[in-house]
Amino acid sequence: MILWINGSFGAGKTTVAYELERRLEKAFVYDPENIGYFLRKNAPEECKTSDFQDISLWREFNYQTLKWMEETYPGVILAPMTINREPYFDEIVSRLRTEGVEIRHIILSASRETLLKRLKKRSLGRLSREEFAVQAIEKSLDFFAFRPEEEKVVTDFLTVDQVVEQVAGRCGLILKEDRRSWMKRYLDRGKVMLEHIRS
Repeated sequence: MILWINGSFGAGKTTVAYELERRLEKAFVYDPENIGYFLRKNAPEECKTSDFQDISLWREFNYQTLKWMEETYPGVILAPMTINREPYFDEIVSRLRTEGVEIRHIILSASRETLLKRLKKRSLGRLSREEFAVQAIEKSLDFFAFRPEEEKVVTDFLTVDQVVEQVAGRCGLILKEDRRSWMKRYLDRGKVMLEHIRS
């Protein structure tokens, strides 16, 4: 199974994905963003765009990689990534579904106020990244509002553990007991956040 965890910037996608990876018997976090950073690093300036999702190769590579992994990996593939344009969603998620791949799409939802508060907390002075994320919030909220058929988890007043449990429950996934202390959980989540802050 592929579980695509969607949502606006600040919704908690990456944190939830890595918590699920820790608590599922066999799971792997695949970050579609990495392809974008690879293309940005290895292409001339004339080929680059402000949003690497606009590069057709990014969409095709992620589709092909997810399809290959689903065919060869016997666990759950967790893909945390904001995707808020219908054609791009169709080129990856809908295309995989059409070809018979078991792919669940969960949207982590939160109010505009909650998202802005979270972004401010984690920006750590990287204003360019924060500005990009803030600009994307409106587009994301509009996109998700018109997808009532999709599974949504409203996260405003939920803890990370509660979000993880809701996502797992809706996908029929069985979680292992979390034996970490509250301090270990805090440190693990902080490490994930720091590792995934990019300029």
